[in-house]
Amino acid sequence: MPSEKILIIEDESSISRLVSLYLEQDGFQVITAADGATGLQRFETEKPDLVVLDLLLPVVDGLEVCRRIRRQSYTPILMLTAKREESDKVNGLELGADDYLTKPFSPREMVTRVRAILRRTRMSHAQKAQQEVIAAGDLVINVPRHEVRVRGALVDLTNKEFEVLRVLASTPGTVMTRDALLNQVWGYDYYGDARTVDVHVGTLRKKIEENPGTPKHVKTVWGVGYKFDGSDRS
Repeated sequence: MPSEKILIIEDESSISRLVSLYLEQDGFQVITAADGATGLQRFETEKPDLVVLDLLLPVVDGLEVCRRIRRQSYTPILMLTAKREESDKVNGLELGADDYLTKPFSPREMVTRVRAILRRTRMSHAQKAQQEVIAAGDLVINVPRHEVRVRGALVDLTNKEFEVLRVLASTPGTVMTRDALLNQVWGYDYYGDARTVDVHVGTLRKKIEENPGTPKHVKTVWGVGYKFDGSDRS
């Protein structure tokens, strides 16, 4: 079976070489790019299984690279950043990054995260193939096709937004804690915190709710978590 292919988009050559070495030693194929424009070109031609993406890149920055990849693909993205501000991490997650690492980081931890993301992606694909269509009023979730429509119009969700919605909608009326959503959507080995769930629920509501301030589908249960209202009402 061919090894999985990783695209590293990183302008610091020392980091790129180190990350490449550890990934190759772990059995991955590695392609590299030193700027965002080249990274996008190699993403198109190489069709990688995962992208390791630096946030601060020349020519085209990492957030824009993430945005362009998400327009055409759900290929998982591990974002690297030297910035410690929470807003930078939130921006990357909102655009569709699956996880992040703050520099400096352990190469072994990076490899572990790559493997964890790929494992969750494979499990998610297997689960989706067995699901059906979920309808609630003006909202229709077609899980096998990875599509969401509101009042007939197709809604563009990131992979994680879709998974949060799918997990909640699969058990309508059931209250799920943030930790439970983290475990089911991001996996038990995810290193982030529960605020990640709040960020994704917030962006999800903006896309599927007529009035995100008073949502009728994805509701907050204060002090506990979230639930999906599956009642068929306009």
